[in-house]
Amino acid sequence: MFNSLIGLLTVFGMSVIGAHPEGDYDEYGGWKLINGEKTGYFHVQQIDGVWWLIDPEGNVFLSKGVNHISFTADNAPTLGYSPYGRVTAEKYGNASSWAKQAIQNFWNWGFNTVGAWSHRETFVQKMPYTMILGLGSATGADWQKGSFPDVFSEKFRSAIEEKAKRLCAPVAEDPYLLGYFIDNELRWGPDWRSQKTLFDDFLAMPEHFAGKKTLVNMLREIYGSIEKANEVFGTNARSFDELPTPLSLSPAAMEVKKVKSIFLQRVAEQYFKVCAESIRESDPDHLILGCRFAGYAPKEVVLGMNGWVDVVSYNNYDFLPPEGKLDEIHQDTGKPIMLTEFSFKAMDSGLPNTKGAGRPVETQDDRARHFEQYVTKLMSLPYAVGFHWFEYADEPAEGRFDGENSNYGLVNIKDEPWEILIQKMSELNRRIESIHRGS
Repeated sequence: MFNSLIGLLTVFGMSVIGAHPEGDYDEYGGWKLINGEKTGYFHVQQIDGVWWLIDPEGNVFLSKGVNHISFTADNAPTLGYSPYGRVTAEKYGNASSWAKQAIQNFWNWGFNTVGAWSHRETFVQKMPYTMILGLGSATGADWQKGSFPDVFSEKFRSAIEEKAKRLCAPVAEDPYLLGYFIDNELRWGPDWRSQKTLFDDFLAMPEHFAGKKTLVNMLREIYGSIEKANEVFGTNARSFDELPTPLSLSPAAMEVKKVKSIFLQRVAEQYFKVCAESIRESDPDHLILGCRFAGYAPKEVVLGMNGWVDVVSYNNYDFLPPEGKLDEIHQDTGKPIMLTEFSFKAMDSGLPNTKGAGRPVETQDDRARHFEQYVTKLMSLPYAVGFHWFEYADEPAEGRFDGENSNYGLVNIKDEPWEILIQKMSELNRRIESIHRGS
């Protein structure tokens, strides 16, 4: 298997010596056939109408990454241990030895980026990497439960500043750091976690909360008096603070929708502003890669992030990238986009595949075919600058912390590559720059 992959990579312009690529690629995995501005750090640049990441050497770079590259992978609560972790502990002895082999695998397979939630041992293997900061979680944001922080509070700002300084300052001069994800899959509106809007959440806050005061002041600014607001909304509140929650969409559906939209954009502007300023205080050079939208991105939030991110990150588990939505996001921001989570799981893996995003396919051949279709389409978009596959190792059949039990991995629980998928990835990863150049 290994020798066949080496031969395949050589055919497509890349030989592998040690743990780094050669041929048409520099030590970061950047493509030497097109050059941008050399700054010593990753940045973004549009060349002849096509967006690219530019690596520290000044060569164009498309981020071909994998999420959750982990020595232990997922713990199975019902077992009390990680099945994959037991295999890697016996096979490699320690996380450092495992990480060297894992990164070698990625170079061999044509990848060039360590994605979100990866083991810190992978950050020192001379492969570009990303960090997920989880800034919102410092003040109560929870991507699983859908809770959202009071972004207008001083507590939010001070907590974000402290966490950004603690995480960003130590790596601020590392040229292998591609950039930062601010958070993961925040709830920006009604979804599977809650049917409430952020307007409703903030309206339900106690009167002394900064977010509630901001919302009340906005309503005063728009309507002037509670009497006017009652007339518009069909309510009978004695003050703005006492408006009922959730505020009904009837009888004033369009008016309620309008004020909720205005407030959502203000929330987004405040969130991205505070996070970006806090990151830039400790690290003025590395990319801010957005907040990893969870398969939807309200227009108000996209507009609110304008000026505060360098790249928009978006997660999606359809069989093809959501081109219409990505077009809209790019038009509204003028920024390039990375698809930061996608995957396909197959029933011939022996795993249940009953929990986790995406519809299962039948075979590993199907996984490989869908990968090719998805990535080819994505990289034909002139504003797309990369993709990150979810994930390195399969989830345990017994289920991880949230019950997921799917065949998302490049390797199985025994640390064995899914060969059909890997062969297709290895071949396509070497053609992506040419595909994108022609977009």
